[in-house]
Amino acid sequence: CEGSYKAGMWVRDSAAGIGTVTFYTEDGKAFGALGHGICDADTRNVLEIRSGEPAAVSVCGIERGSSGRPGRLRGYFTGGKSLGTLTQNTQFGLYGKLSAPHEGETVEVLPRGNVHTGAVQIAATIDDEGMRLFDAELERVSTDGKQETRTLVLHVTDPELLARTGGIVQGMSGCPILQDGKLVGAVTHVFVDDATRGYGIFAETMLENLNEIKTRGTWAAAHASLFRAALSYFSQKV
Repeated sequence: CEGSYKAGMWVRDSAAGIGTVTFYTEDGKAFGALGHGICDADTRNVLEIRSGEPAAVSVCGIERGSSGRPGRLRGYFTGGKSLGTLTQNTQFGLYGKLSAPHEGETVEVLPRGNVHTGAVQIAATIDDEGMRLFDAELERVSTDGKQETRTLVLHVTDPELLARTGGIVQGMSGCPILQDGKLVGAVTHVFVDDATRGYGIFAETMLENLNEIKTRGTWAAAHASLFRAALSYFSQKV
């Protein structure tokens, strides 16, 4: 009635999207992906995951990015088989457990203090040919604790990747960044006004967030993985 308070409930039932697994631990029990959290499209808050699973996808197309309009990878589910379970959605990435070990190359994780500006490679899957390495430059390395998902500034220089995608596109979040053969971080965001540049997060930050601080990890084959997560979100309105 008029003059009384009213309460409402807003439920975010489910969400799905394309992202990249950055690494899985050497024992194959846990993985980290995206390098940033899955956020509500309206509130921008990191969503709490009730349950979810990573599933394999096939990348079937690219919407090329340009200034003011981020591009994206397009894909579809393949196999219909879950690759594991999602356990955490945090501001530093999506984490979970694998149902079975996957093939990958074991590499050393470079500590924050040893990461430097200069040449790097991005491990990415942009078509059905699988993971490939693309050239890029680290233009800035920061230890700002307030911007941990944006401590690296990345500039794509690889001619093929620039021609195919325009630079960094949605779906490349979580792509491993390698420097001197070591895992230094993951791609997290693209500059809206310059698709050739984007941000990254230290791999060490992701490992710490996983509560498994190791000097060695295994980066997955960088195949884009489609995360099917049942998410719940509640908002009270007056």
